[in-house]
Amino acid sequence: MKIRAFLCAATLLAGLPTLAASETLDRIVAVADQEVVLASELDQEIEQIRAQFFQRGQQPPPADQLREQVLERLVMQRLQMGHAQGAGIQVDDATLDAAMQRIAAQNNMTLAQLRDALAQEGMDMASFREDLREQITVERLQQAVVQQEVEVSPQEIEEAVEAAAAQDNMEYRVAHIRIGTPEGASSDDLRAAGERAGQIREQAVDGESDFATLAETFSDAATASEGGKIGWRLPGQLPSAFADVVDGLEPGEISEPVQAADGFHIVKLIDRRSEDAQIVEETRARHILLRPGDGVEEDDVRQRLDSFRERIDEGESFEFLARQYSEEPGAEASGGDIGWTRSGQLVASFQERMDELEVGEVSEPFRTEYGWHIVRVEDRRERDVTDDRRRERIAQQIHERKSQEALEQWLRQLREEAYVDYRLEGS
Repeated sequence: MKIRAFLCAATLLAGLPTLAASETLDRIVAVADQEVVLASELDQEIEQIRAQFFQRGQQPPPADQLREQVLERLVMQRLQMGHAQGAGIQVDDATLDAAMQRIAAQNNMTLAQLRDALAQEGMDMASFREDLREQITVERLQQAVVQQEVEVSPQEIEEAVEAAAAQDNMEYRVAHIRIGTPEGASSDDLRAAGERAGQIREQAVDGESDFATLAETFSDAATASEGGKIGWRLPGQLPSAFADVVDGLEPGEISEPVQAADGFHIVKLIDRRSEDAQIVEETRARHILLRPGDGVEEDDVRQRLDSFRERIDEGESFEFLARQYSEEPGAEASGGDIGWTRSGQLVASFQERMDELEVGEVSEPFRTEYGWHIVRVEDRRERDVTDDRRRERIAQQIHERKSQEALEQWLRQLREEAYVDYRLEGS
């Protein structure tokens, strides 16, 4: 569920909630364990989704199809909130305040401007705040579930690295829509899900609706709130259900529905790329750190470092002075050596001064958040870090893939074990 499109959807928290239901008497349209979904909540959510389609110049899906999907989403939200409550997951006011500030800032607004913008859309700030609390609660629940289930072993990483090398390290950027089916689904259920997937694909291919909007509205996958996007993946880190399909697609092309154990997948290839070599410059340096305080003034610290610099110019050992006088933890053993580093690994104020130096040159005293320094560049080199970066990226991709699979499996289990009673007219 998302706030209306007048807010910058791409920069908002994923899955921003909509306004809570009106406080008028409502009929119940679904019961999910101990929780209920009211007709006003369902109607309001449907209207906001329809508005998003119209604002993007797209035709909304058929009313009955949209109503069924939105109700299922609300049911899943209720089930997860019940589970979070049982697990003792709560979101305090300080966290909520920070989230509200973040939303306003990401949309170049103050909180007062955000309140006014919501009011113009007929939305209440207090209700929006509480719905946001619910969304953050669900996100925390999902993170806790994934953390318990997902581990990545060194052997998995090495096997994936070898497989990637055999496929020329080609990567794919993919989005998908999953129309889920329960375990043990009947042939009628499978037929209905397949037909529904086909209809959604037609809407995407014909240009009636944007793929991302359709994913947000209809996908049962954990990536629905991201428009179905799963980011850049090597072939071996794509979900197994459609890994073979992607290679046959051209960028921008959408696959026919692919049947898998968890339902039907519609796959869109956004882009593909082959990895280039990555060469970085690394610097090895030593430094001496002195901190003002305890009666020691800034000027005194600077003058002391100036005296060290003069002694080094006269031939005294930088390493010896660092061992004797530097206040950096471990300097007595390291002689001020900070090892090989590359851009971005050190604080910016230190990095800038170090980058200005030639090999063997000692800096003037300078200030960072840690105190006063002098630094000498010992050496520089260029290094091919392609393999290191690839290994890091593959480890991340494995973790993301397993996290998505674990979350989707848990959501399916939660839904199948729950008591759900639909009370829509005609259902």
